[in-house]
Amino acid sequence: MARGRKAGSDGARKSAKAQPSIQATLWAAADKLRGNMDAAEYKHVALGLIFLKYISDRFEERKTQALADPEEAILADERDLYIGDNVFWVPESARWDYLKANATSEKPTIGALIDQAMLDLEAENSSLKGVLTKNYARPELDQVKLGGVINLFSNLTFKDAHHGQDVLGRVYEYFLGQFAIAEGKRGGQFYTAGCVVRLLVEMLQPFKGRVYDPCCGSGGMFVQSERFVEAHNGQRNDVSIFGQESNPTTWRLAKMNLAIRGIEANLGPKWADTFHEDLHPGLKADFVLANPPFNDSGWSSEVVRTGSRWVYGVPPASNANFAWVQHFIHHLAPHGTAGFVLANGSLSSQQSGEGDIRRKIIEADLVDCIVSLPGQLFFTTQIPVCLWFLSRDKSNGLVRDVKLRDRRGETLFIDARSLGSMETRTLKVLTEADIGRVAETYHAWRETGGRYADEAGFCASVRTESIAAKGFVLTPGRYVGTAAAEEDDEGFAERMGRLTAELRGQVEEGARLDAHIRAALAGVGYGW
Repeated sequence: MARGRKAGSDGARKSAKAQPSIQATLWAAADKLRGNMDAAEYKHVALGLIFLKYISDRFEERKTQALADPEEAILADERDLYIGDNVFWVPESARWDYLKANATSEKPTIGALIDQAMLDLEAENSSLKGVLTKNYARPELDQVKLGGVINLFSNLTFKDAHHGQDVLGRVYEYFLGQFAIAEGKRGGQFYTAGCVVRLLVEMLQPFKGRVYDPCCGSGGMFVQSERFVEAHNGQRNDVSIFGQESNPTTWRLAKMNLAIRGIEANLGPKWADTFHEDLHPGLKADFVLANPPFNDSGWSSEVVRTGSRWVYGVPPASNANFAWVQHFIHHLAPHGTAGFVLANGSLSSQQSGEGDIRRKIIEADLVDCIVSLPGQLFFTTQIPVCLWFLSRDKSNGLVRDVKLRDRRGETLFIDARSLGSMETRTLKVLTEADIGRVAETYHAWRETGGRYADEAGFCASVRTESIAAKGFVLTPGRYVGTAAAEEDDEGFAERMGRLTAELRGQVEEGARLDAHIRAALAGVGYGW
């Protein structure tokens, strides 16, 4: 078993236990304050203010520490003191106490003050340039309600052992999730369910090297996993993060989401479409983590469909699934691994040359593991999805201080469709136990210290020849079989006798209850 896995699970459990109270309270109040504003617009109002509150709290905390130290006290108003400790320099016009003091003035100007605060922050901190929302003074945003939001968020203090990042991370993540629900299908463009991210991270363990997400949304692959944050904070220089996002507002969300976690990332100098303008053309990543748009039909152009990325075949213009797969492969280092979400159709489609592309990828021995997921894990779609894991090198070796088995010519299939618990009427989540079961199965199969065995109905290790015999289809259900039925030693006669006796007892109990009801009705003058 790889070192550190248990600690991460414990951290995730602590996070889950700590989650709903303060976040849900803030959301309920803030959502009421937004009135008739569309969730997609209000998202940037609320999340921008949360970001502003955090960096102001962090600044004030560092200033208090400086003033308490005689040697640092003379530097308390020096910008370099804060920048050197990875704390944003916050000018007076952007400090929360100043905004709170002006939030409920008789002549509401709070929106203009917030816009100016955002401009001043960007001017003082180059990494925030072009990132922050600056339209709080627009007429359609009720200034009185905006002042109410300022007062509401003033009750939250981002201070704890991790400089407020744990508290802030949970609040920010909760708000992102709630906005994803409120926005419906559009919300899926920036948000991936946390349990899916945790499963990907538990299996890949991307804690050392270059991590890449070419469709990063709001940065969830980098920050939603408590383990990833802990590992990154513990050994900051061990991890380099690269990402790209085509939607300008979502790109800004990602920049803020990473900044509040103290995670340095290269998301490119701007937002850009990955296929048309790859901002990291020479990158060879140790890990790729991604949740690309499902079955995207608007990805292509004649220019894009030429080039060095399509080694295994030109993807069809009607579906980007295998464009994404080949883009991931293109950016993998010689020993790199990738884990990503795709629609189930990618496992078996034969349309428009997709079957041929999949066959060539399998024949190149790149497919490490396929996991079928249960339905209803996403806010925005009921399309059945799966996880793909690709590896440039499936031979034995040493990765992350863990010795690996030689799995060349083999692929692990895991059917996890029966896992998960309903969190709401329409949303299912993978529990920590579910995530642990799938991840441990994978690591037991991949690592020399693990005790792996095929389990009917759940997992199977399959040779490439057997996959070829099934037409290069990668649907796990075709390989894992069905779970063995429980043995039943009860004979037919005994069973019928038992069931008949149970039925007789139920009929007698029904007659007794009918008599009781008739008697009760007769007692109030309604007998028959």
